[in-house]
Amino acid sequence: MPLPTRYLRSPMAWAATAMLASLVVLALAGPLVWGAAADLPDPSAVLQGPSTAHPFGTDNLGRDLLARVLTATRPSLLLALAATAIGASTGILLGASTAVVGPRARRLLAALINLLLAFPALLVALFLAVVFGAGAAGAMLALAVAGVPGFARLAQTLAAAVAGTDHLASARVLGLRRHRLLWRHVLPNIAEPLLLSATTAAGTSLVALSGLSFLGLGVQPPGYDWGQLLNQGLDRIYAQPLPALAPGLAILYAAVTFQLLGEVLAGGAARRDPADRTDRTPRRRIAPSAPSGPSGPSAPSGPSGPAEDGLVLQVEELSVELPTPDGVIRPVRGVSLSLRPGEIVGLVGESGSGKSLTALAIADLLPERARVSHRTLRLLGADLDAMTPKQRDQHLATGLAMVFQNPATALNPSLRIATQLTEAPRTHLGTSRTQALRDAADALQRVALPPALLRSRPHQLSGGQRQRVMIAAGLMMRPGLIIADEPTTALDTTVQRQITELLSDLRRDTSAAVLFISHDIALVSGFCERVLVMYAGSVVETLPADRLATAARHPYTRALVASVPDLTVDRDRPLPTVAGAPPDPIAPAPGCPFEPRCPYRQDRCAREAPQLDDVDALQRVACWYPPPAPAETDRATEHTEHQVEADPS
Repeated sequence: MPLPTRYLRSPMAWAATAMLASLVVLALAGPLVWGAAADLPDPSAVLQGPSTAHPFGTDNLGRDLLARVLTATRPSLLLALAATAIGASTGILLGASTAVVGPRARRLLAALINLLLAFPALLVALFLAVVFGAGAAGAMLALAVAGVPGFARLAQTLAAAVAGTDHLASARVLGLRRHRLLWRHVLPNIAEPLLLSATTAAGTSLVALSGLSFLGLGVQPPGYDWGQLLNQGLDRIYAQPLPALAPGLAILYAAVTFQLLGEVLAGGAARRDPADRTDRTPRRRIAPSAPSGPSGPSAPSGPSGPAEDGLVLQVEELSVELPTPDGVIRPVRGVSLSLRPGEIVGLVGESGSGKSLTALAIADLLPERARVSHRTLRLLGADLDAMTPKQRDQHLATGLAMVFQNPATALNPSLRIATQLTEAPRTHLGTSRTQALRDAADALQRVALPPALLRSRPHQLSGGQRQRVMIAAGLMMRPGLIIADEPTTALDTTVQRQITELLSDLRRDTSAAVLFISHDIALVSGFCERVLVMYAGSVVETLPADRLATAARHPYTRALVASVPDLTVDRDRPLPTVAGAPPDPIAPAPGCPFEPRCPYRQDRCAREAPQLDDVDALQRVACWYPPPAPAETDRATEHTEHQVEADPS
């Protein structure tokens, strides 16, 4: 059901709309229609009560109170809205900035917000109204400053939720500056609740400003607003209550209007129909167009190519430490890996084995509290440690692309696809908007999507289309390395095949290396060229993908392979699993981390942790007593059987 249709069925929405419209009309027309009567003194009608000529009576100069109440609508509303706008904008920027600044600045901003919240807003407004001096401007600024802490805390809380999303992490990978992160990726995603809060805060500001004017700290004569009119009529409240009640009723009417408006907007946001988010974009599939050059979309050259040794990525002894209330854990321990141009390397292991943290450490996307150490970290021939933070961000943004597991969260829901695909080349390469849009259309065609999707938002796309958009976004910078962190987990089998074929084609066309992280052993063995198996934060085996099912040497790798069902499995028996549980990350045992679950364990395994050792030129394993490969076992069995046949005794 469209939102306007729901409004037509809501009496509260009708009432709020009518009341708001009446205030707008009075604010615009009041001074024009009743302004002259409101300022015209009549000595013969001083302090009169309600009458036909003066329905609300007159004041001490004989001026008509009804005309003055109606004329006061404009200054009363303008001052309240100005105070709300200044306080909300300042507070929102202060609070939302905590999502994009560094850890030290974040702590300082959080401490400042907590300090400001320690003082009651009304007392702050009264104090500042005296400091700024009595008058409309002083009262308005006082209320604006008093409203900053509340908006700052709300924005800080909302921005904290956005700070942990994949789409903000994607924007950081692109190396966007903080002001772009704030305006493009944080504020649009928290605008709705902030707008609702600002709407209701406008009513509160109106009441507070009227209170300051009532106390003589707001609008000063000859100007007037509802608060001053209330003060002037208070002396006659017992003899003639209407002159005092009229401005009070006006304040109440306007405050209730803003409150009702906030309730209606909040209700509309909470009841947003999922049908409103259906895809209205044509889903026609077209074949990828021929690339405009040898590497696809025509874009300026990115970072330098592979190193002299031919490596796109070189990582040695990478470790990650995370402080927790129970102690420091090391989810990644001494990981070493390398990728060559056009190579697809799979990274497999159970959940919690450190695969994604390894990728995030390479992309410099770990939480700030994480501590990363390594002996070597080189991307496209450049040592990331030798760069300044700005140079490192630039190099990562142009040389590396991340494809996250859930594209629904990795894409910014508030921005169109065109904006999300073009902001990286426009930021880092200085590409014009027209050229960037042309390159984005080419990138979409290369991932088998129509350019018409540039006008869409992420919620209008299917899961497979969103994942293709993520890959297209990575292609915009022509990276040398693509890290795909479980990109097919949330997709059905058909779409999984399409995504893996797409990555394989892009690898072939662009010579980009791909680090493919997955739980799916069968998928990795058929898609990748080389496989790294991780367990408890360490690489326990590296081997060619075609050996994974037949020549794995580590017991953990063989257990993972055995747990993959096939069509020949006995359906009456439970599927095989890896017995036991991973080691405690807080207090790991001194020996081999897989020792408690290993069927081949011996005494040495509990005392010493094995290191990766060469099986041959292509395979390495971290195991003291690696079991023979199945093929070797079969040959040994056949040899024994032949001996038994030859010598029956």
